[in-house]
Amino acid sequence: MSSLNLDDFTDLIERPDGGVRRDAEARRERLVVPPGSLGRLDDLGEWLAAAQGSVPVRPVERPRVVLFAGDHGVAELGVSARPAGSAAELVREILAGGRPVGVLARRLDVPVRVVDMALDCAPDAFPADVVRHRVRRGSGRIDVEDALSPQEAEAAFRAGVAVADEEADSGTDLVVLGDVSVGGTTAAGVLVAALCGTDASVVTGRGGLAIDDLAWMRKCAAIRDALRRARPVLGDQLQLLATVGGADLAAMTGFLLQCAVRKVPVVLDGVVAAACALVGQRIAFRAPDWWLAGHSSGEPGQAKALDRMALEPLLDQGVRVGEGAGALLALPLVRAAAALAAELPERTDEPGEEPAKEPARDLAQDFAKDGEPAAE
Repeated sequence: MSSLNLDDFTDLIERPDGGVRRDAEARRERLVVPPGSLGRLDDLGEWLAAAQGSVPVRPVERPRVVLFAGDHGVAELGVSARPAGSAAELVREILAGGRPVGVLARRLDVPVRVVDMALDCAPDAFPADVVRHRVRRGSGRIDVEDALSPQEAEAAFRAGVAVADEEADSGTDLVVLGDVSVGGTTAAGVLVAALCGTDASVVTGRGGLAIDDLAWMRKCAAIRDALRRARPVLGDQLQLLATVGGADLAAMTGFLLQCAVRKVPVVLDGVVAAACALVGQRIAFRAPDWWLAGHSSGEPGQAKALDRMALEPLLDQGVRVGEGAGALLALPLVRAAAALAAELPERTDEPGEEPAKEPARDLAQDFAKDGEPAAE
C-alpha cells in the first residue's frame, strides 16, 4: 500500500504572502511613474514580491531551466511528426547546446537541467546526473494500456518532488519548467480533456513539429480512446497519471507541487507543463498561485488548461518548439518587472500633497515685453 498521501499538499501549500503583496502595491502607488503605466509589469512585480516575501522585490539571480524527458508509447500510432522513441536525440542536442533552449539559456546565463524519466534508450546513454531518477524505458501506449504501474507512478511523482527539493536547497529562485518528449502532447491532451470535461477534438493540437491532417486525426482518435480509460479514475490523481500520463508527466506534477511547498516560483512552458499544472491544481487548489504561464504555444489544450487555472500567458510569439524555449523567453520580462519594482524611485512629495506647480505666467505682460500691445 502506498505511503504517499496527496492530500498533504493541500495543507503544506500556502498562498504567496498577501500582506507583502499589499505592501508592494502600496509602494507601487508611491513610485514616480503613475500606477498602471507599466501594464502587467506592475502585477508581475507585486506577485514576485509576495512569492519572495520581500518588499522591495529581490532580483531573480539564480533561475534554472528544468526539463523532464520521456518517450510515450502512443507515439507508435503516428501522432507525432517525430519517430516514436526519438526523444533521446533531442536530449543529446539540448545537452550539446544545439537546441533553441540552449541558445537562449547561454544568452541569458541560465543553466539547463534535463531529468530522464522514461527515455527509450539505454540508461548509460547519458551522464548519471541525467538518468539517476529514471523510472522505466518509455511509457505505455495509453489508448490501450496504462502508461505506468501504480508503483512506477508513485516513484516518478516522488522523483519530481526530490528534484524540486534539490533545486530549492541549491538556491534556485525561479524555475522555467518544460518537457522533452515524443508523444507527450497526446498524453497532455488526455489529461486536459479529462479534467476539463471536454471532448478530444477540443484539446487536440498539432504539436511543436506540426503534424498533417491525417496525423491530427490519428492523434484525436488516440486521445478519444485514452479519455475513455481516464474518466473512471478521475477521483485519484496519481492513478490518473499512471493510466494516461507517463513518467515524465507524473514527475512534473510532483515537481510543481513541491515547488509550491518550497515557495519557488515556476514559469510554465507548453501544453505538457500546463496539463501537469492542472493535475496539480486538482490536488492542491492553492498551488497555481506559485506559477506563471510563460507563453501561449498555440496548443488548444494549453489554452484550455490555463483558462481553467486563470493563468494568462506573459507572451504570445507563436513559439511551438517546446523544451522550455517559449517560457525562457519570458524570463527577461520577469526580471524587468523585478528591477522596475525595486529600483524606480519613490515620489518626494508627501502622500496626498499636490506636487509643486510653477507660478502662472502673465501672458499679457509677456506680449508687452515682446513689443506687442498688452490687452486692455
